[in-house]
Amino acid sequence: MNLQRPNANEATSTRNRSRDVAPNSGICTVCREDCTGFCEIFRASFRGREAIYPGPFGEITAGSDKQYPVDYSHLNVMGYALGAKAIDEANPDKAIFPEVDTTAVYGHLYPVRMKMPIFTGALGSTDIARKHWESFAIGAAISGISLVVGENVCGIDPELQVDNKGKVLVSPEMERRVNIYKKWQEDYGDIIVQLNVEDTRLGVAEYVVEKLGVESIELKWGQGAKSIGGEIKIRDIERAKELQKRGYIIIPNPTNPAVQEAFKKGGIKEFERHSRLGFIDEEEFVRTVEYLRRSVGVKRVSLKTGAYGPRELAMAIKWSSTARVDLVTLDGSGGGTGMSPWRMMEEWGIPTFYLQCLAYEFAQKLARKNKWIPDLAMAGGFSTEDHIFKVLAMGAPYFKAVCMGRALMIPGFVGDNIEKALTGKGNGRWETLPATVSRYGTKPEEIFTTFAILKNKYGKKIEDIALGAVAIYTFIDKLKTGLSQLMAGARSFRLDSLSREDLVCLTEEASRVSGIPYIMEAQREEAEKILEGR
Repeated sequence: MNLQRPNANEATSTRNRSRDVAPNSGICTVCREDCTGFCEIFRASFRGREAIYPGPFGEITAGSDKQYPVDYSHLNVMGYALGAKAIDEANPDKAIFPEVDTTAVYGHLYPVRMKMPIFTGALGSTDIARKHWESFAIGAAISGISLVVGENVCGIDPELQVDNKGKVLVSPEMERRVNIYKKWQEDYGDIIVQLNVEDTRLGVAEYVVEKLGVESIELKWGQGAKSIGGEIKIRDIERAKELQKRGYIIIPNPTNPAVQEAFKKGGIKEFERHSRLGFIDEEEFVRTVEYLRRSVGVKRVSLKTGAYGPRELAMAIKWSSTARVDLVTLDGSGGGTGMSPWRMMEEWGIPTFYLQCLAYEFAQKLARKNKWIPDLAMAGGFSTEDHIFKVLAMGAPYFKAVCMGRALMIPGFVGDNIEKALTGKGNGRWETLPATVSRYGTKPEEIFTTFAILKNKYGKKIEDIALGAVAIYTFIDKLKTGLSQLMAGARSFRLDSLSREDLVCLTEEASRVSGIPYIMEAQREEAEKILEGR
C-alpha cells in the first residue's frame, strides 16, 4: 500500500498529466518528452527551490495528506447507560449535556483556566498570521482560550529598535499582538510568547515580560511540520538584506552580485528567511527555565517540541519534570503549516497518534517512580470535538489540552472575508458574499448564530470585534457543544473524569500501539459476569 504519492499536490500547485501514475515515484506511467508540464519535477526544472514550499505564500495554510496506518479514527468513543461521573447524581433532569464542565486547567504554581481544553498553534512571522491577528487574538480572548505568539515576530518587525547589545528596545508589531489579546482577555486563557534561537539572542523574553506584561514564555525545540527552523518568503531584496544583517539565514544570498543581477532580471523573484536549528542540553534547559522564572520574572514556562523520536520525547518529558515546566506541547507529524518544506512535512517524524501513545507510556513510567509529571498537550492535525475527546481520554490523566493550528485559523479567514464583503474593510478577500453564506442572510446577526449573544454581552463594543473573531467564537461554541454531547454520552460530566475506558479500538493494530482494548475484547469480563449471574 502506498501511503502518500509524491510529485503532485495542490499544496505545490502541481498535478500529473496522466491518469496512470507510478505510485512510488509519482511520475506519470508514460512521461512524454513534449509534455508542457504539470508535475513537481517539471516545475522544479526551471523554478528550482521554489517548488519545495506550498503556496502562494502568505495566502494559504497547508496540511499533510499522508495516510498513516493508525490514527484517531481507529478509536471510537464508548457510551454508557449506567452511572454518571463528576455530577451530583445520575438523574435525567440533572445529568444533561449542557451541564458538562469543559473548563480546562494547566500550569504549576500559577495555573491557567480555559473555558475549553484547546489553544491556538503558534502564530508567528508568517504574513497570514500578521494580517489576521486581530481576529485570532480577539477570538481567542473572548472564547477564553490561550493564544500562542509564534517565533520571530520581533526579529522581522520592520520597525524593530534594538540597543547597543542587539537586544529589543521596541517592537511595535509584538506590542500590537500582545495588547489586542490583553485588551479583550477576561478571567480565562493566557497569551504565551514563543522563543527560538534568534528570539533568545534578541532578548524577546525580557522585552515582553518587562515592557508588555507577558507572564508566559514557551521554549521551542521544534514542531511537527518540519525538523528545521521556521521560514518565510521575502519579495524585497532590501528587506532580505536587512534581515540578513539581523542574523537570519537568507537564501539565496542577497549580497551576492550574481543574485542581485538575477533578481533585477526577474530570474529570482523571492528570498527565504530561515531560523537556525536549536540544539538541546539538559543542564542548559534547566538553567534557562530557572533564569526565566527567577531573573526575568516569568510566571509560567512551557515547552513546544516536534515529531522527534522516542529519545527526544523522553528528554522533553523527563527534563520538563526536573525543571517543573508548566506545559509541554507535543506536535506530531500530520498537521499543518503556514510555510514548511512540503516533502519534509509529508515524510518526516512520528505521526501524532503514535507520538501521543509513546508520551503516555513515558509519563506512566515516570509516575511509577513518583516523578512529577508536567501537564501535557497534543498538537498535530486536530479539528473536531471527537479529536479533543479522544486525545484527553487516551492521555488521561496527563494530557490537559489540545493545540489546534489550522482549525482555529480557518474561522478567522471566513469571518474576515464576510466582513470585507459586508463593509469593504479589513483583511478579507471577498468582494461579495458567496451563496454558501448569503443563504443565511446579509447581516452579521443573520449570518452568525452567536452574534446576538456577543452583542448582548458587549453592547456597543461589539462594533470593535472583528467578524473573524466572532467566527472563531462561533466555531469554538460548536466544539464545546459537540464535546459536551460526547462527554454526556460517556457519562463523564467534567474533563478530569475522562479516562481510557471511554475509548475502544476498531483495529487490533491500534490496540497494539495504544494499549486501549480492541472493540471485541473491551469489557468482556464484566459482560461475562453479568451473563453468568455473578
